[in-house]
Amino acid sequence: LPMIPFYIFYSMFGFQRVHDLAWAAGDARARGFLLGATAGRTTLNGEGLQHQDGHSHLLAQTIPNCRSYDPCFAYELSTIIKNGIKDMYVENNDNYYYLTLMNENYMQPSRPKELSDSDIMNGAYLYKKTQKPALRILASGVTLLFALEASKELTKHGIESEVWSITSFNELARGGIIADQERNYGNTENKSYVEHCFEKDMPTVAVSEYQKLYSEQIRKWVNGKYICLGTDGYGRSDTREKLREFFEIDSNHIVYNALL
Repeated sequence: LPMIPFYIFYSMFGFQRVHDLAWAAGDARARGFLLGATAGRTTLNGEGLQHQDGHSHLLAQTIPNCRSYDPCFAYELSTIIKNGIKDMYVENNDNYYYLTLMNENYMQPSRPKELSDSDIMNGAYLYKKTQKPALRILASGVTLLFALEASKELTKHGIESEVWSITSFNELARGGIIADQERNYGNTENKSYVEHCFEKDMPTVAVSEYQKLYSEQIRKWVNGKYICLGTDGYGRSDTREKLREFFEIDSNHIVYNALL
């Protein structure tokens, strides 16, 4: 039986420090899982900029056969690992996986019964539904928790919002690019997964622990006004709450931008 490699590291010390080796791994058709622990720019709050990762997913996106995900909940993580093993070792595809993991305690909900594996693997699914949404909030990793808090607050202002869990802005963007190419050079009129998700014209706020460019990748395929929140700039030492306020990714800033 093949051994399945799992390599765990501080996310900040992964792609930034060994990016050339990560590229070489893709070129050599390596398979396995890279686990970027203590991920995000506001997780290792007391250790300053050298430990705070706001860009590893952007670096991972430069490697064509590296599939990268930023899950929030345990059922998302287990689904990605299960399907990654199938992709690499059953279907024999030359991919490898980068997964960012949180250093934070929070409640883990049960997996929604109607949720399919393909939605998680494609990069997005509707986590919180509402009857008449006036707004979309897209959030990846731990920022999904802030998005849910913001959604509750917006309800007090009479604004119903749907909340999407974005397991991978990178995968959404890749799917959109592939569909564009197929339409430009072929006879297909097929839409990409990201286009199907966000085809309704609606104001959208996207948030992540990473630079705004991470969520900016899908702007082309999101119908309606699109605002991206992210952790641009160097890290700093403070509490998680203060850092999230400083980088403008907490629930209050989501609400503020939703009201613009």
